[in-house]
Amino acid sequence: MTLLAMPAILADTTELLVYVLPMAGSMLLFYGIYQVIAESQSSARRKMHERLRGERKQEKVTESILRRGAMGQSKTFADSVIGKFKFIPKLQTLLDQADLDWSASQTMLNLCGLALLTSVGLAVLQVGVLTAIACGAAVIAMPLVWLNFKRRRRMTKLTGQLPDVFEMMSQALRAGHSLAGAIQLIYEQMPPPIATEFAQVYHEQNLGVKVEDALQSMANRVDSLDVRFFVTAVMIQRQTGGDLAEVLDNISGVIRGRIELAGLVRGLTAEGRLSGWVLFALPAIVFLATMYLNPSYARVLLEDSRGQIMLMVAAGMQLMGIAMIRWIVNIKV
Repeated sequence: MTLLAMPAILADTTELLVYVLPMAGSMLLFYGIYQVIAESQSSARRKMHERLRGERKQEKVTESILRRGAMGQSKTFADSVIGKFKFIPKLQTLLDQADLDWSASQTMLNLCGLALLTSVGLAVLQVGVLTAIACGAAVIAMPLVWLNFKRRRRMTKLTGQLPDVFEMMSQALRAGHSLAGAIQLIYEQMPPPIATEFAQVYHEQNLGVKVEDALQSMANRVDSLDVRFFVTAVMIQRQTGGDLAEVLDNISGVIRGRIELAGLVRGLTAEGRLSGWVLFALPAIVFLATMYLNPSYARVLLEDSRGQIMLMVAAGMQLMGIAMIRWIVNIKV
């Protein structure tokens, strides 16, 4: 093989990748959509049958506890390479709050490898260097954005379940159940995600962990102020005594009031949030419309260096604007 033949081989390889990579990406996309649809259709039916049969996910929760404990003791290649960074514990907390039994080090290693592969693949396809780097960064950023969205949705649903949980626990305590029995009742009768957290507390204390320590682990895992109120009340009652059922009723009333106030504030700030998203999307829509109606006029922003700088500055100012609007309308309750 001579050096003169190398450009022709590279050209043939590039032409082959142009056809192969979109085909492979389309196949993976359709497979992922099929898996999501199939799982969404079967999960509800499976949960209903398990509830009717009286089955509980004890084995799954116990296995999850043991596996997480083993992950804290074992050192894999990803833990030794990436586990030393300071953001890894925060990422692990994010994964736990999103109810994903993944290792933070392994997840970040996979994302970095996929980002590198994407950047190299785009460079082989003769895409611009900045575009390839931006796509690689997006490969890392988009899953993290999805994780944060999944965590926020799960935490919001969990917070909405807390008043019913505390009322059920207070009734169970008045009926003569112990604290462990009340926790087991929540685990068996309430739907996820609160049932998952209380199931882990119940099985941890079955494995020999003190109830106070198991509840404290749940408070650290969930990172909710309302859950910390509950855990603090339980720990004080276990040390000094008192009517825990009445305390739980009071906490339930306070949480219901906070949820109602948060809904009222969200309704009053809906106009401001909608205005922010409209102002954020309007320049992009106008730019795309200009590209369609007058491509030569809008292509200056993409081809000229000064236009590219203006485009990046405008994108940065857009992000700053939406961040400021969200900061203004984000009222803590």
